[in-house]
Amino acid sequence: MPNLLLTIRYNGKYFHGWQVQKNALSVQQVLQDAIESLFGSRLDVKGCSRTDAGVHANMYCVSFKAPFFPGEYHTVSALNRYLPDSIKAYACQEVAEEFHARYSSCGKEYVYLIDNGKYENPFYRDFAFHYRYALDEKQLNLAAAKFEGTHDFAAFCSSGSDIEDTKRTIYHCRVEREGDLVKIIISGDGFLYNMVRIIAGTFIDVAKGKISAEDIPLIIQSGERQKAGKTLAAKGLFLNKVFYGEII
Repeated sequence: MPNLLLTIRYNGKYFHGWQVQKNALSVQQVLQDAIESLFGSRLDVKGCSRTDAGVHANMYCVSFKAPFFPGEYHTVSALNRYLPDSIKAYACQEVAEEFHARYSSCGKEYVYLIDNGKYENPFYRDFAFHYRYALDEKQLNLAAAKFEGTHDFAAFCSSGSDIEDTKRTIYHCRVEREGDLVKIIISGDGFLYNMVRIIAGTFIDVAKGKISAEDIPLIIQSGERQKAGKTLAAKGLFLNKVFYGEII
C-alpha cells in the first residue's frame, strides 16, 4: 500500500481542533470522511500537529496508507469534491513507507495575526486579534530576537499542560507589518501548548510598556507562567509551514 503525504489548508473557525472528539466536529473527522469516500474504507490518518479549536492552517500535513494512488491531480481534485469549503487539499505525493506526518517533521512555522487598525476590520474578524493601540514593529523585533535559540519555555506554556520536557529551539522570530496587519512569524523544532499565543500576548505587554525586550530572557529563565503575557485568541494563529527536510 502506498504511503501518501497529503497537504491541506483549513479555516479553524468551524472546527474543534484537529483531533477526533466525541462531541465536537474536528478537522480529522471531516478529512477521514472524505478519504473514506474516495478510497472506500476508513483509513488511519496521521496528522502533523494537534492544533487547538479555532486555530487555522495554511499548511497542514497528513500521512496515510492508501490501497492505491491515482496521482496528485486526481487525488486532490476528488478529495476537494468531498471536502467542505472550510477545508481544501492542495498537494499529495507518495513518500517512503516509514514516513510519518508528525514524527518525520523537523520543525514548524506559525504566524500570529494582529489587526492593528484603530477600528476593527470585518475582513480580519475571523483571522486576527484586534488591538487598536500602537504597535511598533521595530520595538517588537527587539523582543522577538530574545526568543531565538534553545531555551526552557515553561513560562510560555499553559499551566494545564502535562508536558515534562519544556525545552525547545526557536529558529527565528520576527514581526512584520503590512498596513494595519501585524504578523508575528516564529519557527522552531517544536512548540508547547499555547506557546505562540502566549508569546503574542507578551508582545502586547511589550507594546504597553509593562515589560521591555530586556525582560524577556528573565521571564524565560524564571519558568513562571504568570510573568509572561496573556494567551491571545486562537483565531489569530495559523500553522503556516511544516518542515520535512528535502521531502517538501
